[in-house]
Amino acid sequence: MKPEVAVLIPAYNEEDYIGGTILGVRASGSADRIIVVDDGSTDDTAAVAARSGAEVLRIESNRGKGYALNYGLQRIKSGIVVFIDADVGQSAVELQKLVAPVVSGKADMTIGVLPPASRKGGFGLVKKLADTIVKRNTGRKLSAGLSGQRAVRMELLSAIGPVPGGFAAEIGLNIKALAKGYRVVEVPVNMFHRESGRNKKGFMHRGKQFMDILLFCLRKGWDVK
Repeated sequence: MKPEVAVLIPAYNEEDYIGGTILGVRASGSADRIIVVDDGSTDDTAAVAARSGAEVLRIESNRGKGYALNYGLQRIKSGIVVFIDADVGQSAVELQKLVAPVVSGKADMTIGVLPPASRKGGFGLVKKLADTIVKRNTGRKLSAGLSGQRAVRMELLSAIGPVPGGFAAEIGLNIKALAKGYRVVEVPVNMFHRESGRNKKGFMHRGKQFMDILLFCLRKGWDVK
């Protein structure tokens, strides 16, 4: 019997993208449930998601990606969970490529490898930090360790505990899963999301991302050198 597939989408002020993302998820034919966690948005994210046919969970104030994912996971008891970023739009149709290896038993968690960005963003410092930490603490080199697009068995999530908070969500999942011997497979997907450029907003975002990852790993006692 095919396990139930629940797609979990954390969203903060994504009214311009969330409708298209839900449309892409539905078009994939892979989702039994679509759950949007509105992480304290001040725009119409929740309303657009509801009109698009998703189950909507509302957090009153912005708590961050990890908190939103854990909030949504409380409503899912078994099967496969697909994490999708709210801004991937209709390219979310590609999620079927993430689900297939988990359904077939070839992977416990898949990570989506997106095409190269169309414009220059940062200088690669966050990716280098993430890659170094994963390699030093698990011996495994990932090419897309920061990707938010992934499919995961609920048994894995139950075994490794809560999703880490802030921007440490993905790297925490990677290390915890690999350390426990779960099969983590990277899968190329033709997905696209909003890109942050080399501007003030982009650098502030990447700076927060860098510090979240570094501080989380230091608290865990993981090797970050």
